[in-house]
Formats: sequence, C-alpha cells, structure tokens
Amino acid sequence: MIMKRLTAMALFFICFVPAVFPVFAAGDSPEYDMDYYSRFRGEKIEINVYNWGEYIADGEDGLMDVNAEFEELTGIKVNYLNYETNEAMYAKLKSGANPYDVIFPSDYMVSRLAQEGMIQEIDFDNIPNMKYIDPALLNPEYDPDQKYSVPYAWSRVAIIYNTQKIKGGVEGWDILWDESLDGQILMFKNSRDAFGVALMALGYDINTENKRELDEAADYLKQQKPLVQAYVMDQVFDKMQNGEAAVAAYYVGDYYLMLEVNEDLAVYVPDSTELFVDTACIPSDAQHKEAAEMYINFLNEPQVAADNAEYIMYSTPNLAAKELLGEDIVEAPYMYPDAEDLANDVAFVNLSEDTNLYLDALWTEILADDQSYNTWVMPAFVAVAIIIIIASNIRRRRKKARNRELYSSTPGRGIR
Repeated sequence: MIMKRLTAMALFFICFVPAVFPVFAAGDSPEYDMDYYSRFRGEKIEINVYNWGEYIADGEDGLMDVNAEFEELTGIKVNYLNYETNEAMYAKLKSGANPYDVIFPSDYMVSRLAQEGMIQEIDFDNIPNMKYIDPALLNPEYDPDQKYSVPYAWSRVAIIYNTQKIKGGVEGWDILWDESLDGQILMFKNSRDAFGVALMALGYDINTENKRELDEAADYLKQQKPLVQAYVMDQVFDKMQNGEAAVAAYYVGDYYLMLEVNEDLAVYVPDSTELFVDTACIPSDAQHKEAAEMYINFLNEPQVAADNAEYIMYSTPNLAAKELLGEDIVEAPYMYPDAEDLANDVAFVNLSEDTNLYLDALWTEILADDQSYNTWVMPAFVAVAIIIIIASNIRRRRKKARNRELYSSTPGRGIR
C-alpha cells in the first residue's frame, strides 16, 4: 500500500539519505557522464515529449532550462508539447495522431496504459539515475514490478481559498458546496479529480466501483454546478491569483506558486485527501526508445531534478535533488509532510473498463446539464485586470526571491 511506502520513505530519508547521497552546493555546475550522454550526438535524433502545462523548468529566475540543457548536452532535439488532463493525454495517444517518446501520466493512468499495451517496458540499465529515486516510491500499486514508469513528482489535493472572501477559514470539502459562495467556486475540469472530491466529501472511497455511490457523487456534483464559476485546470492560477474566485480544489504545490502572486491566499489540506504521483513513461509506439530513456535519466540528474522541483513546487521523489533544495521549500507546510500526516491519504488506482466508461458517461451528463450551470459574467474590472496582466506577460510560474519568506510564514495565513 502506498501509505506504508510513504512511511518507509520518511524513515529512509531521516536515517539514510545523508550517508548515501552527496550534498551538492546550490549553484554548483552539474557534472554529467559524457560517455553516456554523447552516444547519439550527430545522429540528428528528435524526441517528442508530451507533458502537463508548465511542468518543467524553462530557464526562468535563474533555474535551468531543462530541455535546452538536454539538447546542448546530447545533440538530441526535444519537441515539447503540453496537455491539461490525464484523460486528454490518453485520448491523444489512443487516436495515434502523433507518436510520442516520453509522456507523464499520473499513477492510475500508468496502470491503465500498461493494461492496454499503450506504454512499453523501460530498460533501467539505460537509467542509472534510478539510484536517486526514493525506494519507498518504487514498485507501487500502479506499477508493481517497476516495469513501465519512473516517478517524476508527487503532491496532494487541497482546498485553496481567498482569506478576504472567506473570513472564517475552511474546515472541510463542504466549502465547495457552500451556497453563500455562489459564482465564486472553481472545480476540477477532469472527471477523476472532480469525482474524487465529491466522493471524499460524501465519505466514500475515491476508488469505489459501486454504481450507487458513483451516482450519488454525480448528483452531488450536479448540485454544485449552479455555484461553480468555472471548471478549470491551469486556468485556476489566473482566477485565484487575480481574486476572481473565493475557493478552488487544486494541488498543494500549485498553492505556493499562487501565493507568490496573491498573499491573501491560504490552503487547507483535509485529514484524508488524494495523494498522487506523476511519472515518466515511454509509449509503445515511441520512435526513439533509448533516447527517451536518456531524457528520463537526465530528468533525474540531481541538479536537474532540484531545479524542476523548485520550478513546479511539487515534491520531488529524487532524494539527492531534495538535498539541494533550500529549507524554505523543504520545510514549507505540506510540501514534505511527515508519514503520520499522510496516514489517511489515498491514491487513485485504475478502475475497471466498465467503471471508467460509466464514470465518463456520468461526467458528460454533468457537463451537459445546462439548467444547473452558473451564468456568472466576468465583471468589467476583472476583464481589464486580465488584459493588463496578459499585456505585461506575467506568467503563473514566477519565482521571486523576495517572496521566499512566504513559504515558511504561511501557517499564520490560515493554513490548518
């Protein structure tokens, strides 16, 4: 079970990491194995990488431009594309429209892709940096024989809210159904996370295949819909940072990115929530498997993984990379919680095909239920603010050194 693994992870890090991994000084130039990374130089190889939006360091704020560094190091060109949800990525792969060499599915999607033959086994002899991955995250339920995936990042689902709009704080999932927040609620745009929140709010297992419980969750989401301003993924950043909404269900790591822009934001992590792991995998129709493995190995160079972790503000599974991160990040509330804080958390598992189809049908029905949809219109002053922000080219992934103290001071800002 994943919670036992996370307990072991905490003990392993406390007891053994300092002795096993060297501590790299911040700002040190990475040292690469050039015999390994020069193998394909001059062969004009290109790999297609399909990842979540803004989920890799790109050179901002003094951090590494990971893809550019890889290209310069190896001579391999990276064609980099983004998707919003696991389901959108799955549909794109299923269509066969484009062959990808590296993708980044979440835990439950790994097992689904493996069962359907859509990803292939990795040759771990080509990924020596697996030695840095926390042993507690290896051989998970979604990839029990550790054949198909390499952990990339992990985090938890939380409730992010504006303390100027919600004065009394937050105590549970029910805030996302609070009628006093009509038109001020943001909800996940993807079906699995949305149903996960509804099921947790109702006290059910997020991996239930009981149709009665799924129907009840669907009805609960329909009750919520008139209150929802928008169903979002990356759009949550602009809306929460600009004060357009009062509350959103989203991910802990992303809260810290939003906080850098809007200090009125706070986060609440329920005692039991979803814990997820995003991974790197290789599709079955990848054109350059060994180059893809080299790319995944490069992502786990300690300094590369550290810069990625600082950029995306999700927790890194790379123990050597964690040693390179500043205390302001490592000690920020909820970033690297103790094992006991994770004891009640649950990870998604792949559901049966019948349940997946049933869930898809329920989600389509929810989104098509126009009668219960909120007709909220964006106020003019908000529209003007957004135009100004776009014109100023302000990006959601900004890192500001002067805001670093926010990471350690957030408990006073309403964090439970």
